[in-house]
Amino acid sequence: MIAFADLLERLLFSPGCNAKLALLRRHFETVPDPDRGLALAAIAGSLEFPSAKPALIRELASRRTDPELFAMSYDYVGDLAETVALMWPTEGGETAPSLSDVVAGLRDTPKSELPALVELWLDACTPSVRLALLKLITGGLRVGATARLAKLALARMSQGRVTDAEIEEIWHALAPPYEPLFAWLEGKGPRPDAAGRPLFRPPMLANPLEESDVASLDPAHYVAEWKWDGIRVQLLGGPEPRLFSRAGEDISAAFPDIVANLAHRVVLDGELLVMREGAVLPFADLQQRLNRKAPTRAMVERFPAHVRLYDMLFEEGEDLRALPFAARRARLETWFARVAPGGADLSPIIGFTTLDQLREMRAGAREAGSEGLMLKRADSPYIAGRPRGLWWKWKREPLSIDAVVMYAQRGHGRRSSFYSDFTFGVWDGEALVPVGKAYSGISDRELAFLDNWVRHNTVARFGPVREVEKSLVLEIAFDGAQRSTRHRSGVALRFPRIARLRRDKPAAEADTLANVTRLIPGERL
Repeated sequence: MIAFADLLERLLFSPGCNAKLALLRRHFETVPDPDRGLALAAIAGSLEFPSAKPALIRELASRRTDPELFAMSYDYVGDLAETVALMWPTEGGETAPSLSDVVAGLRDTPKSELPALVELWLDACTPSVRLALLKLITGGLRVGATARLAKLALARMSQGRVTDAEIEEIWHALAPPYEPLFAWLEGKGPRPDAAGRPLFRPPMLANPLEESDVASLDPAHYVAEWKWDGIRVQLLGGPEPRLFSRAGEDISAAFPDIVANLAHRVVLDGELLVMREGAVLPFADLQQRLNRKAPTRAMVERFPAHVRLYDMLFEEGEDLRALPFAARRARLETWFARVAPGGADLSPIIGFTTLDQLREMRAGAREAGSEGLMLKRADSPYIAGRPRGLWWKWKREPLSIDAVVMYAQRGHGRRSSFYSDFTFGVWDGEALVPVGKAYSGISDRELAFLDNWVRHNTVARFGPVREVEKSLVLEIAFDGAQRSTRHRSGVALRFPRIARLRRDKPAAEADTLANVTRLIPGERL
């Protein structure tokens, strides 16, 4: 745990990407198996400990510290792991457990015996190692290192023998602590065998198209499609059909109605939607199907899944990714016309010749039921990641409302000392009702102002949440509104973010629930 704790601390205080890559590479090169593989798994989010919950940590802390002092400290710090690491009443020593001992203990120890084991570890650790241990248990590393960054570091570790794209190709056939992977990277073993498992291929992603980029586009080089409001998926057909999310999570069990149509040996790229009678239903309907291991027949019938296909990566074992997009699209159209798989269609290609035509189509995207436009170079190969200039996403202009701040909560990571997460509401008669929560879109200067404002305008506290005076208005930008049973207002906003502070506007002039409801597709008041 000592080496892992040192890595996390250095990653947290190293802001540059190259510095983080160097730290990860050095850790993977110097720490022996299996601890380096477990560190990789922790950073990649591949470790799960179902029996270890934050509630266990809070319970231990309440027994070993002053409850009132702990509550006040937690409110000030805003991070459970950091609060407990600093307040735990022993200083620990050099007898901290290894990372592999901790992972084995969290996985194998009976739930009833786990509190005593965690308490023993906390007593043995210094505060910095204790923090790493608690971050591992609560699943909140937040040190600015992602799975993608870790894979880049692994590629550099191989000294040119292996690329990050090659690592991505086999990643989802591997499991912690990744010893065959490290042997391959160090030239001590063969490329890990996927053992016949269907493999996820990392997707090609689009860059946001800014206004400054539009003028430089040559319409003759690009193909346009609508951008649909679903989730990106990869379909693997054949003897063992699979449906993967954009991040590589196998979601086949949640969508048996899609997987049942994947008998042919192809790898396809598309958007998972819920559709009925040719119409794309709101994203909220798709959410009813997501994260369910075994949907009922009634749910499948009520929320019929559908895939809108974009691209073809493989056909009968032939890798098509190096072909131009126009050629891959032609192969997809030919295959689709021949096979006509159920539960799928082709994303339409939109004809245009000028940028003005594209602007006009983008302006009508909301009425067309799409999020905007996708622009793809006709000669672009399929490259994992986000290569600039090949694919663009030109999202429609966001909607906006003026809403009143109702509650505030501390952020995480670098924002754990600031009130940066804000619940906001609109007027329903004389009462404010919450319609969403936002934490992005503000500058450091605005964050400092909001944090100070919350501290001086708190009217009640509910654990880590503060209720505030209903006097500050925020302009909230969002992509759409939908019905929601989780909000008292009955409405939720899609991807809300803070557009600006409206310190000039009285709270009484904020928007109403009726105004927000009018923004839900298909609803009129």
